[in-house]
Amino acid sequence: MGSTSESKEQSARLLATCLIAGAVVVAGVTLLGAPDGLGLGFLQWRRKKKKKPVRVYMDGCFDMMHYGHCNALRQARALGDQLVVGVVSDAEIIANKGPPVTPLHERMIMVNAVKWVDEVITDAPYAITEDFMKKLFDEYNIDYIIHGDDPCVLPDGTDAYALAKKAGRYKQIKRTEGVSSTDIVGRMLLCVRERSVSETKSHSSLQRQFSHGHSQKFEDGGSSGSGTRVSHFLPTSRRIVQFSNGKGPGPHARIVYIDGAFDLFHAGHVEILRIARGLGDFLLVGIHNDQTVSAKRGAHRPIMNLHERSLSVLACRYVDEVIIGAPWEVSKDMVTTFNISLVVHGTVAENNDFQKELDNPYAVPISLDIFKVLDSPLDITTTTIIKRILSNHEAYQKRNERKAESERRYYEGKTFVSGD
Repeated sequence: MGSTSESKEQSARLLATCLIAGAVVVAGVTLLGAPDGLGLGFLQWRRKKKKKPVRVYMDGCFDMMHYGHCNALRQARALGDQLVVGVVSDAEIIANKGPPVTPLHERMIMVNAVKWVDEVITDAPYAITEDFMKKLFDEYNIDYIIHGDDPCVLPDGTDAYALAKKAGRYKQIKRTEGVSSTDIVGRMLLCVRERSVSETKSHSSLQRQFSHGHSQKFEDGGSSGSGTRVSHFLPTSRRIVQFSNGKGPGPHARIVYIDGAFDLFHAGHVEILRIARGLGDFLLVGIHNDQTVSAKRGAHRPIMNLHERSLSVLACRYVDEVIIGAPWEVSKDMVTTFNISLVVHGTVAENNDFQKELDNPYAVPISLDIFKVLDSPLDITTTTIIKRILSNHEAYQKRNERKAESERRYYEGKTFVSGD
């Protein structure tokens, strides 16, 4: 009995000693260490570690995705730590705007490829409903819902983001002027209407119209049936820097080169760039200038001008750098200057007869045994996109008119004060 009591007392004393020692250690870190900054630094580290990332949400149709969409996503990502993007379903687009040019699976490929996007939600609703907003906040841990300063109007003329604004969880970004999916459709429809006229116009005249934003109809004071115009995009060095990675290849990097027009940047482009990037450490993309594209593809091309095409390619997460206005032929000097290890080309392209031509643009890389033809994952070209629009051009014209009418009704219902 005596030995048992002594054993219990010893155990109790040992436990008390351990507890006191533990308290001293904690005190040493939090209190005794405070004068020299150790304790304060420890607490700050703990707070930083526990800090919740700000998650922002932006949705859209992202039909015929262009640099304006990409710039919106870039701005949205800058408002938080993680960007979640909702892609509206085909059915919702048809109900609210008209038929989409690109189906959902292609639009998902495009959005997933944008380098500022962290997560994608498929089949998002066109309008933010109470139920979906609750789902965003509770399941996706969204802090803010983002949209541009242009109106997103439902068929009844109401604001699609009214509930988010009312909840105080809405933030706004600046719309990228000079481009929209509606505008791009209009450019192509304008091109079709002027095809008969184009036969009598000079090659260089038409090239200037589409690359520099001039149309004879508008210069003469006339108007287009769809109310759209060709591009008036003015590139700046700041915008190019915003889209660039700002990093060059490492000293021993395997540099892969691929070139093309990349007009109406689409899912087929994205997928071949993804494959190309997987073959090396650094993907360099050459983008041909407007004159070259016009000479090789026809006087009505390109639909998007050089700098518009360059920004779309730069926004792709698989691309490390672009050559704006790359030469048609890949020369020995070019291979040496950029330290190119491999030149690639897809099986699906506007023109795959290059190897039969006397002026084969890839003659040098072929002779150096650094040329490879890649199997294109998707059978889509710029012509594919144009044909989709032309085959259903009446529906797209009605879509343009419907959007204009919805915006008119939206603005009629708003009161603007000085400074808006």
